[in-house]
Amino acid sequence: MLMLRGTALALLMLAMMAPAVAQTASDYPNRTIRIVVPFPPGGPADLIARFVGQKMSEDFGQPVVIENRAGGNTAPAAQAVARAAPDGYTLFTPMDTTMVMNPLVMSSLPYDPLKDFSLISLLTKNMSLIVVRGSDGPKSIKELVAKARANPGKLNMGAGTITSRLGALLFAKEAGFDAQLVPFKGSAEISQALLSGTVDFALDSTGTALPLIRGGQYRVLAKYSTRPLPQLPDLPSVNDAAGLPGLAESSTWIGLTGPAGMPAGIVEKLTRKVASIYADPVMADRLEKAGIAPVASSPAEFDAFIRSESERWAKVFKDNSHLKLAD
Repeated sequence: MLMLRGTALALLMLAMMAPAVAQTASDYPNRTIRIVVPFPPGGPADLIARFVGQKMSEDFGQPVVIENRAGGNTAPAAQAVARAAPDGYTLFTPMDTTMVMNPLVMSSLPYDPLKDFSLISLLTKNMSLIVVRGSDGPKSIKELVAKARANPGKLNMGAGTITSRLGALLFAKEAGFDAQLVPFKGSAEISQALLSGTVDFALDSTGTALPLIRGGQYRVLAKYSTRPLPQLPDLPSVNDAAGLPGLAESSTWIGLTGPAGMPAGIVEKLTRKVASIYADPVMADRLEKAGIAPVASSPAEFDAFIRSESERWAKVFKDNSHLKLAD
């Protein structure tokens, strides 16, 4: 009898909560939304968050602020968001580092990528570029490889995310040269290091590299992908340019999430908002010019993508367990 009463009470509470949840979704948002970016300003995650956040603010009629919380391979920012109230007013732009790489390389992770977040949508699949200084850098991948082979252990290569670091190490391994990996927190640090001569070449994202390529500060040697890059249609892949067909794509992606337990109506509203933002030709043009490839998805598609990426990179790590990514 007590069980029946308890069940009846629970059902009554759910019935009372249902209109409140629906009302929350219909009224959302009615105050400031905060988007936490786990990198410093200026990088690809920051750029896409600001593009999408600005349009959200215009469409919703509410402020959208960007909070940059860099460091710890994105784990501190992820932990903070996971602990936030699941009301839709704290959102997060995790990357492959957050959702796929950290579980593979960190023994004690302060969050669960598949349990602690409400998945909303993918935002973009970036493309990594191998870049050197425009003033005195090698003019081709083959020239870079020859220089590195002639100076074993003397060249420095810069990379930011774990994915980019692994990509740089795999490139050096497959090309048969030894170079020192210099890890950075984000693209702004990479640019400063490359242009000042601290590193000799780097892996950087299209969003931050393209303006420097157009301005002549960077020379781009190859893309670390076989996908088309409309802004640089003649740029070869590193596989073709260096004759290294065994290299897997080493590019990053960014998504939009919130804390676990967000009302389904709010998640759906945000998912539809991302899709509508990307359907705007003006926004699509702005993103393309900035070197950002917009990719929207449903939460279910986002979940399936994370799981497939986890499986893919787990195999890469298993096959290259000797490589040291540095902290």
